[in-house]
Amino acid sequence: MKLYTKTGDDGTTGLFGGSRVPKNNPRVAAYGDVDELNAAIGWAMTAVDDDTAAILAQVQRDLFSLGAELATAEGARPRDRVTDGQVMKLEQWIDAATEEMPPLETFILPGGAPAAAAMHLARTVSRRAERAAVTLSQLETVEHHVIVYLNRLSDLLFALARRANHRAGVSDIPWIGPRNEPK
Repeated sequence: MKLYTKTGDDGTTGLFGGSRVPKNNPRVAAYGDVDELNAAIGWAMTAVDDDTAAILAQVQRDLFSLGAELATAEGARPRDRVTDGQVMKLEQWIDAATEEMPPLETFILPGGAPAAAAMHLARTVSRRAERAAVTLSQLETVEHHVIVYLNRLSDLLFALARRANHRAGVSDIPWIGPRNEPK
């Protein structure tokens, strides 16, 4: 089987369910952002410890299902879906990561240890994927759990970034606004 099909040479792509849409369709943008998020998480996995990598591996599987759900034409039944149970698992991981660290008392800048920086980058891609899903939801039906999962995932990535800094002995970088800058 060849990797290329040539069916997209006209600027369209196929959705699960059989219909074809332009490649700049909001549905394609949404699942494309989820695919990019999955790749950013894969890259972050190269810098994290084993227990964080296990969490991120499960997130990647969830994102594949979520992307497939977004790639399913409206009215067709997706093969796989994210569930409320998967959202609850994200919340459990957030709580566990947060318990390891001192409370957050200020805004922080993305960065620190390489694992934290990679997690912050994935977090921003997660926010973009969430925005794309919200945009799509204003035009077509998107199950609410898709948006909830992406919202909670960005929170998890933030918590894991802070935990990566904490475990590496690297302080979070506090944001210092213009009024508080040293003279």
